[in-house]
Amino acid sequence: MRVAGVIRSVVLLLMLLGTWFVMQTYFDHRWKVINPRSWLGVNKPKTTQLPRHKCGNQRSCPQNYFAFKITSGAANVVGPSICFDDTIIMSSVKNNIGRGLNIVLVNGTNGKLLKTGIFDMYSGDINKLDAFLQEIKVGTIVLVSSYDDPATKMNAKVQAHFEALGSSHVRKLGFRDNWVFLGAKGMKNKSPFEEYIKNDRKTNKYDGWPEMLEMEGCTPRKMD
Repeated sequence: MRVAGVIRSVVLLLMLLGTWFVMQTYFDHRWKVINPRSWLGVNKPKTTQLPRHKCGNQRSCPQNYFAFKITSGAANVVGPSICFDDTIIMSSVKNNIGRGLNIVLVNGTNGKLLKTGIFDMYSGDINKLDAFLQEIKVGTIVLVSSYDDPATKMNAKVQAHFEALGSSHVRKLGFRDNWVFLGAKGMKNKSPFEEYIKNDRKTNKYDGWPEMLEMEGCTPRKMD
C-alpha cells in the first residue's frame, strides 16, 4: 500500500508539474499580450509632437519679428484669411471678409490691430479705398488678400498708394487675378512679401479663376 501511495503521489506531482509547465509557457505569453497595463495606456510608446508655430506656419520667427500668413480666396466660393502674430484677424469663419480686397492694418512696433477694411473692386466706390490708404501712418504694417476680383475698379492713384507700401505687382492686377501682399508705410525698398497669379483660362485651377495663393513668413518689428 505504501509503495502504491508513493507511486500515486509521484504521478500526481508529475501531473501538477506538467500542468504548471503548460500554463507557464502558454498563459505567460498570453498575459504579456493582454497585460492590463496596456489597456490603461501605461506601456504605449511616447509620440513626439511636432512644435506648433504661430499662425500654423512651418517655422518659428526670430525675436523681434512677427509671424503672418495670408491666404487669398478660392474662386468666389472660399473666402480669404489673414493671420498676424498668431491671431486670425479676417476669415470666413469670423464672417468679416468680402469680395475685392481685404486689408488689415497693424502697428509695426507692438503688433496691435489698428483697422480692417473690405473694398469691393468690382462694383464698389474706389474713392473709399483711396481715402483708406491715404490715412495710413508711417510704421504701419499692411496685409492684403484678394477675393473674387481685385482690380476692375483699380486706378492709377490707388496703384501708387500700394507701390508706396512696397508692392511690385499692383499695376499688373486684372479681372479675377489673385493677389496677396504685405507691405508697410515708409518702406524704402520693395516688399519681399508679395505673390500674384494671373487669371488665365489655360492655366486656371477653377472655372474662371486661378488657384488660391498662400503666403507665410516673418516680418520685422519696427524698432524706434
